[in-house]
Amino acid sequence: MPLALYALAAGAFGIGTTEFVIMGLLIQVAADLQVGIAAAGLLISGYALGVFVGAPVLTIATSRLPRKAVLLGLMAIFTLGNLCCAIAPNYAVLLLARVITSLAHGTFFGVGSVVATRLVPADRRASAISVMFTGLTIATLLGVPAGAWLGLHFGWRSTFWAVAALGVGAMLVIAGLVPTGHEHGERIAVRAELRALGNLSVLLGLLMTVLGFAGVFTVFTYIQPILTEVTGFAQGAVSPILLMFGGGLIAGNLLGGKLADRDLTRALLLTLTALIVVLGVMTFALHSKVLAVLFVGLLGVAGFATVPPLQLWVLHKAEGAKSLASSLNIGAFNLGNALGAWLGGVVVAHGPGLAALTWVAALLTIVGLLVALWARQRDIALPRLSARLCADHEA
Repeated sequence: MPLALYALAAGAFGIGTTEFVIMGLLIQVAADLQVGIAAAGLLISGYALGVFVGAPVLTIATSRLPRKAVLLGLMAIFTLGNLCCAIAPNYAVLLLARVITSLAHGTFFGVGSVVATRLVPADRRASAISVMFTGLTIATLLGVPAGAWLGLHFGWRSTFWAVAALGVGAMLVIAGLVPTGHEHGERIAVRAELRALGNLSVLLGLLMTVLGFAGVFTVFTYIQPILTEVTGFAQGAVSPILLMFGGGLIAGNLLGGKLADRDLTRALLLTLTALIVVLGVMTFALHSKVLAVLFVGLLGVAGFATVPPLQLWVLHKAEGAKSLASSLNIGAFNLGNALGAWLGGVVVAHGPGLAALTWVAALLTIVGLLVALWARQRDIALPRLSARLCADHEA
């Protein structure tokens, strides 16, 4: 794989760390800022909604700029946002700073996905996307546990200072490894792209993404209190357990890329089904410490095995609108995050409580699988209908 892909992965590492690290700091942030766990969970929702809004807006605004300059500018926004998080005096400012940080997220992964697919032959595009997203998974393997450890021992603000430093490092790596060339983005004709995005197959793909990741984040947002209050672990054990989730993410992301390169539709259905099974069985596994650790890892595998198939589905179906569609799908991942964090907060605050989060998440993902089955059936039926109409016309 070209070195430029690993530079993109470095940027993904920084962004992934700041997105996910708050899950390992939820209890500390809530206590320090004197808010409840459900309110602290909205720091994930706020970030995710910022991604959803920022992705299409920044993608359109930067469409004619050189791709490398766009990536560097986005990392600068990311770094500034994390510095604001580190010095935030209260909950409202921290939430605003998280939103500022999130603005770079969707467009970085959207532009990065398109750049990644142009660096490799056509039959390796899903694998190229998975390499870039490996930075996100390594962030969860190393960045999130390290951030949780820093927050536990030196206060949650130290974590955001460290993440800001990661942003500076990622900028340097991208500047050094991503080729400048003469490639500029193409001006986005908003009306034409929106017409392309109006394709029902694209919209179904975005809906699959929202529902699938809502399932993951209904559970993962509250993984710290789940492990401490349901399973019975001490707070100090959460950081090493998150290593299992991160390891699962890496394995699942690479597996999802290989499966999608072989058969995209089958990979989509298989990975969503696996996620449903893991979430359903996890409901019972959380009451055993050994099984809980195992299923935290399996949640990472199943959750992120869906990423390359979902991203590639939207890219394939959005002919004429790939950059915007790619960014919108990253926004859809984060809309799912926001939905999951919000729904999980409702379940925690108003019942039936933390122990029910896994089966609620499984129900959400079942709806996502039903949407995928509908999209598959539609893809099978449309060519047959078209052929029949042509035959009738010739007759």
